[in-house]
Amino acid sequence: MLIYHIVLPETWEKFKDETVYEAESLATEGFIHCSYRHQLEAVLERYYKNAEKVVVLAVNPSYLNANLIAEPSTGGEIYPHIYGRINRTAIVDAEERILR
Repeated sequence: MLIYHIVLPETWEKFKDETVYEAESLATEGFIHCSYRHQLEAVLERYYKNAEKVVVLAVNPSYLNANLIAEPSTGGEIYPHIYGRINRTAIVDAEERILR
């Protein structure tokens, strides 16, 4: 089962050709926020409602070099968190989505 990480296009542009991706939250919170497919729309609405577009990264957990932990987050709902950088080989798709 794939997991998803949402990133702004300008941030993804800096990392898309690198061997690893590192979200700002890794330095500030110790992990990279991700979602399961059924959580994507709510996360987009909650955190990206003012963005014109985003890039949704599809990550295959089987290829991750970092630890993945499913744990409670907003309102106690379980979300996948990646404790480390995401190796590029684990990112199986990067889909640009226009939000408005």
